[in-house]
Amino acid sequence: MAALLDPRSVRAAAERLGLRPAKALGQNFVVDANTVRRIVALGGVDGGDTVLEIGPGLGSLTLGLLATGASVTAVEIDRRLAGQLPATVAEHQPQAAGRLRVVASDALALTGIPGPAPTRLVANLPYNVAVPVLLHVLALSRSWRAGLVMVQLEVAERLAAAPGSRVYGAPSAKLAWHGTARRAGTVPPSVFWPVPRVDSGLVRISRGGPPASGATREQVFAVVDAAFAQRRKMLRSALSGLAGGSAAAAAAIGAAGLDPTARGEQLPIGDFAAIAERLVAAGWAGPARAGEEPAP
Repeated sequence: MAALLDPRSVRAAAERLGLRPAKALGQNFVVDANTVRRIVALGGVDGGDTVLEIGPGLGSLTLGLLATGASVTAVEIDRRLAGQLPATVAEHQPQAAGRLRVVASDALALTGIPGPAPTRLVANLPYNVAVPVLLHVLALSRSWRAGLVMVQLEVAERLAAAPGSRVYGAPSAKLAWHGTARRAGTVPPSVFWPVPRVDSGLVRISRGGPPASGATREQVFAVVDAAFAQRRKMLRSALSGLAGGSAAAAAAIGAAGLDPTARGEQLPIGDFAAIAERLVAAGWAGPARAGEEPAP
């Protein structure tokens, strides 16, 4: 069986680097090998995969992914950890060293994924930036078709929430643009170092096509953001700023076949896309596409 990290080896690696886990970077490292094996198994990783891992930290999950025979592209914002990761793999799984590619970068700053196109995403995402990072890599790379992420339990519930749920919100709707999310389990704080104050949740992601719409992703997401900015407002009021008034908003919502007095928490992503399309048809430009300068 391939060697994985245990609590002692994780702490020893941190001591060698003079590392004190940074709360600002969401550094909570998995120290339980059984949890690593569970994540890898639920992620469906096999030897034919190229896995994209965000925030590998000291390498606990990286070693578990490599143990399947898969290749791993690991994106790490902390340059000390990025520099140490190849040595950790060489020490514990020397036969896997050639299947690891390390990218020393903030995941949110990536404009592409170096190397072979990833087929899966498996990651322990930092609590404080989990949603923006996940949405960014969903938009950035369309090659990976399935993924499993570990996030704060509250975030996991939101990502997997359905319309009408108490916790359904902008993250739920935006992820649904890219595919479906399902809860895949809970992880206790005791498997991490340092021990966080909350449970974590596992979310399984399956890619799918976005809803048919004449609006761009950026335009649809702007409508989603406006609808949830004050979630108790009716749509005609919440979208009045985009449309140029509540009457214009009500007209666009009605033209999309929806009730202007509904609230955003009731709408699936396809309805937001339909509203955005009608707003565009009425002359709303919306935000620029990612990477484009706004029109003057």
